[in-house]
Amino acid sequence: MLTIRRPDDMHLHLRDGGMLLGLITASKNWARAIIMPNIQPPILTVVDAAAYRGHILAYDPPFRPLMTLYLTDSTDPEEIRRAKDSGFVHGVKLYPQGATTNSAAGVSSIEKVLPVLEVMQEVGLPLLIHGEVTREDGKEVDFFDREKRFIQTTMVMLHERFPDLRMVLEHVTTQVAVEWVVAMQPWMKLDQARPTPRICATITAHHLLENRNALFRDGLNPHNYCLPILKRESDRLALQYAAASGMPCFFAGTDSAPHFWSAKESACGCAGCFTAPHALELYAEAFDRVGAIEKLEDFTSRFGAEFYGLPLNEGVVTLTRRKQIIPGTIPVVPEVLWVQSRAVPGVVPFWAGRELGWVVA
Repeated sequence: MLTIRRPDDMHLHLRDGGMLLGLITASKNWARAIIMPNIQPPILTVVDAAAYRGHILAYDPPFRPLMTLYLTDSTDPEEIRRAKDSGFVHGVKLYPQGATTNSAAGVSSIEKVLPVLEVMQEVGLPLLIHGEVTREDGKEVDFFDREKRFIQTTMVMLHERFPDLRMVLEHVTTQVAVEWVVAMQPWMKLDQARPTPRICATITAHHLLENRNALFRDGLNPHNYCLPILKRESDRLALQYAAASGMPCFFAGTDSAPHFWSAKESACGCAGCFTAPHALELYAEAFDRVGAIEKLEDFTSRFGAEFYGLPLNEGVVTLTRRKQIIPGTIPVVPEVLWVQSRAVPGVVPFWAGRELGWVVA
């Protein structure tokens, strides 16, 4: 058995409307969650965030929702001050236009949001970054190179232009990303007490456990399709090293992103892995495989809270080393949906039908 302080999910998609109650219930093992703003319509203002937070709280969630705003070319810098003063908005999310689900309203050019970033640096509100560049010089960038190119261009520029801006490079997937985040840590270079990192990264359970071969295992597997896309085995090993290293610049963010079966097994093939119902056990599986299960608590329960300036959670969660089979579907709506004469009672979870070695007691 392993008992840890209650954990935080620092990157969670809940959607809205009919799915919301089921998705809230699925994340029952987490004490707090950073809620992504790319619903339809997106969360652009503090008023929007308050309304969405109200929808979530109406279902008495098992976790405390920590809200974010969606950054656009037209975001008002004064909205950042209002967000900081609100007490419930904890970051602003940068989606490059067209990079992922519901990103059409995202940032078309970093130059257009420089005044917003100036205010974010001033007030200390973190920038949460989907780190992919989709086009360069009018040409489409290869899917497997988008994170690397974003780091080599945009992240380097942001670091130089805004040296005090607090940033989270979300759901990192490459060795390049791991090496860059580590290189940005002053405590790696100076003989001094460890400061709270200014630049951090979240790592998902599915990127720790799978490489891009999972997209084609037993045929084309849309339930392993996510953005950023799964990468090479060498990249997965780099993520594994980072998560299990005990470095406080890496912490848990599931990026659990649900879509109904009809939207995954279709010509659309929406991006997103639904890990929320078993995310903590999936992380335990990943840490256990490399003999670092004792590092799980810091990764899930301490480092994220420290970055966001939150107190550590009270209470504990206990995991037991026992086998379980992940079910084929997870109910997320009260009624059964029918799509093309097929019952769709919920969302297909990541690793559906596969065996896990841990269970939350």
